[in-house]
Amino acid sequence: MNKRMIMLMAAALALLSAVGQVSFTGYGEYAPIVVTPDKSTGLESIFVIFDTQGVGMSFASSSGEPAVWTSYNSNNWNYPETISGIRWDGSSTTLSQVIPNMGYIIQEGTRPHYYWVVNYADYMLELNDMSINNESPCNLLTFNIDGHGNAIPYYTINGHRQVLDRDIKLTYNTLVWDDSTHWQEQEVVERFAALDQGVEITPPLCNTEFSLRGDYFLNQWGMEQGIDEVYFQTQAVSCGSSAEQELRDNSNEKGLDSGLGGSAPVHIVFTGYPTDAVVYREWEMATDPDFENVILQYNQDEVDYTFNETGTYYMRYMVANAAGTCEYYGDTYTINVSESELVCPNVFSPGSTEGVNDVWKVYYKSLVEFHCWIFNRWGTCVCEFTDPGQGWDGTYKGRLVDTGVYYYVVKATGSDGTKYNKRGDITILRYKKGASGTSGGMGGDTGGY
Repeated sequence: MNKRMIMLMAAALALLSAVGQVSFTGYGEYAPIVVTPDKSTGLESIFVIFDTQGVGMSFASSSGEPAVWTSYNSNNWNYPETISGIRWDGSSTTLSQVIPNMGYIIQEGTRPHYYWVVNYADYMLELNDMSINNESPCNLLTFNIDGHGNAIPYYTINGHRQVLDRDIKLTYNTLVWDDSTHWQEQEVVERFAALDQGVEITPPLCNTEFSLRGDYFLNQWGMEQGIDEVYFQTQAVSCGSSAEQELRDNSNEKGLDSGLGGSAPVHIVFTGYPTDAVVYREWEMATDPDFENVILQYNQDEVDYTFNETGTYYMRYMVANAAGTCEYYGDTYTINVSESELVCPNVFSPGSTEGVNDVWKVYYKSLVEFHCWIFNRWGTCVCEFTDPGQGWDGTYKGRLVDTGVYYYVVKATGSDGTKYNKRGDITILRYKKGASGTSGGMGGDTGGY
């Protein structure tokens, strides 16, 4: 075989693209692209050819018999038409000129094969310029595209219209909330099957540049088109927020595990995190979830607030841009402040069993004011404290007191306005021998306490 013959064979192979039993010739430097559709379409493959002019299509027979070719489109899918001029060379049937944008049914014996052939030249993507329509910059951003990239349709074997995904990409940056305390700038790639339905996105939350590029088929052929560096100054706003409640670990206080709120005083730090275009911000506090009765407003990002009154409160963070044309409301926080309660026990046993009933404490909820005095039988104040979470450990001047009866006076105010004036006795039970170096008393310098 001479050198010229080898070169001719190589050239012929370069003009041949085969998928299964189907192959094409005469397509030049841009090889047909094969798309595998969903099985529900009934099609085995979709072939996208850059330009079908001069392209032939062959089907290799596995039965040794010539196949019968018919075609269909959206109008005659139920009554396909026989294609004339099919050549048989003993192994393959060939159509010398592909009929573009058409469905093919190639019957090999009793088995039909279904294909669709697209002439990309009829749907050529063209991107010249792009501008931004700013009529609704808060919720929707639309683009005016100078060019075209219409949908590429094909039809299932039952005549249902489908569209090939051209994968046209719009790339830009926006801010993404990380669900903690930060907005992170992140690249976004929006994908569009075609341009004839318009290009619309949610407005980005930071200034950015847009890039429009496509499509999938031109990219595969090394001919991708694009429009870059279309600058956009954002007007859209958003916000994140957090509510951090100060925690107390009082074993004698009820309602500390009820989410935001619970036993008063409830101290919460509210923090708002605005996006770039925010100029105006406000925390609102209301007594109803619809915020019709707003009782407090704070024009700042952080609010440090203590709830001292029983009730249900609602708090939210709101932001707006400089013109006031775009605004956004963050999450609504519900704070339930419970009603008050106060119970005073009358017995405890300090020095008896460590950690078990060895401190006298009131049991309470939502006390915003508190004062307690404890006296011995001679009227001497042996303990005084103003924090209801505290208590008396049964000592006076650093030593355990005698067993017996002592007296308490408690004055308190609840978050619901209830005034408490409680008086009563406390019985100290005998503690174990040897506690604090005594055997039931405190020695001669105690004065009988």
